[in-house]
Amino acid sequence: MKGRWTPLVAVFSAAAAYVASGAQPPPAPQPPTFRTEANYVRVDAYPTKDGAPIADLTQPDFEVLENGVPQRIEQFERVAIRGNLPQDLRAEPKTVRESLAMAANPRARLFVVFLDTYHVDVGASHNIRKPLMDALDRLIGQDDLVAVMTPQMPASGIAFARRTTTIEGFLARHWDWGDRDRTTVRDPEDEAYGVCYPNEPPGSECTDQNGIAAEMIDRRHEKITIDAIQDLVRYLRGLREERKAVLAISNGWLLYRPDQRLARPLACHGIPGVPPVGFDPRTGRLTGKDVSTAAAPRGTCDQDRMSLSNLDDDQKFRDVLGEANRANVSFYPVDPRGLTSFDTPLVRQDVSGPPPPMVPPSVDSRMLAGRLNSLRTLAEATDGLAIVDSNNLAGGMKRIVDDLSSYYLLGYYSNAKLDGKFHAITVRVKRPGVQVRARRGYLAATPAAMTAAARAGAAPAADPAAAAKAAAAHAIDAVVAPLAGYTRDVPLRLQLAAGWPAGGGGGRPPTIWVVGEIGGVATIGDAWADGFDATATLTTPAGADVASGRATVARGGRTFRIALAPPTAIEPGELVLRVSARAGAASIPSRESARVTIPAPPEATGALFVRRGPATGNKEAPTADVRFRRSEQLRVEIPAASGDPPTARLLDRSGNPLNVPVAAARRNDPDGSQWVTAQLALAPLAPGDYVIEIATGDRRSISAFRVVP
Repeated sequence: MKGRWTPLVAVFSAAAAYVASGAQPPPAPQPPTFRTEANYVRVDAYPTKDGAPIADLTQPDFEVLENGVPQRIEQFERVAIRGNLPQDLRAEPKTVRESLAMAANPRARLFVVFLDTYHVDVGASHNIRKPLMDALDRLIGQDDLVAVMTPQMPASGIAFARRTTTIEGFLARHWDWGDRDRTTVRDPEDEAYGVCYPNEPPGSECTDQNGIAAEMIDRRHEKITIDAIQDLVRYLRGLREERKAVLAISNGWLLYRPDQRLARPLACHGIPGVPPVGFDPRTGRLTGKDVSTAAAPRGTCDQDRMSLSNLDDDQKFRDVLGEANRANVSFYPVDPRGLTSFDTPLVRQDVSGPPPPMVPPSVDSRMLAGRLNSLRTLAEATDGLAIVDSNNLAGGMKRIVDDLSSYYLLGYYSNAKLDGKFHAITVRVKRPGVQVRARRGYLAATPAAMTAAARAGAAPAADPAAAAKAAAAHAIDAVVAPLAGYTRDVPLRLQLAAGWPAGGGGGRPPTIWVVGEIGGVATIGDAWADGFDATATLTTPAGADVASGRATVARGGRTFRIALAPPTAIEPGELVLRVSARAGAASIPSRESARVTIPAPPEATGALFVRRGPATGNKEAPTADVRFRRSEQLRVEIPAASGDPPTARLLDRSGNPLNVPVAAARRNDPDGSQWVTAQLALAPLAPGDYVIEIATGDRRSISAFRVVP
């Protein structure tokens, strides 16, 4: 394929343009010690005896079975990690891509510190700071990577690093990061529930709602946390096969089950889900919507109460444990309270009105046991260690360090079929008295994936034409593969693009465009139908503000477009984008974040989509969902990086050109931005995945989309 593939990376987008360079094929990488064939399986094993790591095992001491069938161990290595390296000797990744490449090294261990802000007391968050930092300093070796996540973050927003100074700085600035017993409410959704269901004094006709808000808050916090853990497991699964360790700092969870008592009719609220009928003074008409000016519309609170009453975190937790095993993610939960006798705070002030009655000691004891059991189960089911019910936090963290600092890498060629199914792995040590923890299985490749891998790697590096063809095929696969994720509805999708002013910058800052689209799972009731507000904030990885913007979406709308222009010139590099959409003070906001790479001028990055069809009233509308129907027209837009005339063509998912006309054009917008566009009608296409290739001079970008029935 002629020309060169320009840096056009759209973060968080299945329709991203892929980065490649065809001018000179890169030198062939050195063969890794541990192979990467589709049927080659790597296993990291952690043998211990009486809780202490075993360091003198040899290859004949191990036995590996896949689906009960013995496998021949082809490669064997013991890995011992030394921490306590000076910070300046730890080579930090400079970009997200570089950190992901580092994470692919099977000898580099991957750690995530999960700070469960919703389920850690203020005092406990302070107590764990020193033991945690001491452990990380001893734990993180020269090649290891570590990141921090909280329940409020998407897993895609975490950043891996080798230096622990960033984590230490965060804990120093936010030593009171725990929110569980905080007397000042910091979450607007919590405050909304408290306004809807305040605790009433004795004698009030509404005393039957006392305790409702507190339980709703607790259930919501637990749901957000379990969802975040599941999101983290799925994200880590996509990073690499080898073991990933999560240090979960948490008091544990009650794992709520459905309880219809929460959805019972209330004297002052009625039955959840039945909207009140009233008079709207703004229109003069009857309406089923809540027209009060309170901070929390009653109808929204009642709908949330119905939803939270059906919560089944116990089942969700079991599902997450299964996913963690398949993803080879091990959890090391730590209860930072140490040895404790009571679970519930003595005073709770996150709900207005009189404080709720104290929990009976017998109930409190069951709650405490339930939380500790959830942490033990998390560790035992994922081959980790739980540090709970102990005042020796430093000693417990040392056990984790010892457990993770000595292990064995085993490699074998699977003799099972490449069927795309989960294959169970059992690792045994023949020496008496030795227990071993290892990954419990892996998801086998499919024949199609095997064929794609062979096609991408078949060309000898010495043949530039063959290498360019293989690179192009790999680029097609890279942009088409994420389309599979669009089968699952999400609260908020994003598409990003960034470009420099005409002329390549000239000291002027770039512009970053974000298109967001609300998904069906984000909307509860009809609050979103009346419109919503969206905000976007661009920061450096260290948290310094770069630019911000907002948009107001009118009634019936689901998409928005925001342009972010830093006030002064910035250097090319990595930035963090955080987007939030909210339909009023009482709604649960939808949030998403992404990392965007600002390329050197005059290059551009990213691709935006526009749809037109019956669903949009035959008007053009931006979209972040790259699924289209045959009755629609599609337009792809990329920031112009040169003045060359554009051309465009349509490819199938294998990269073969299709005889379907694509109109390419240039456009100058009033804000001074310049765009290259490609537009086509989808009526001739059958359902399936497709790719649009846009060329300007020697630059090429590819963007994928899906046609659905």
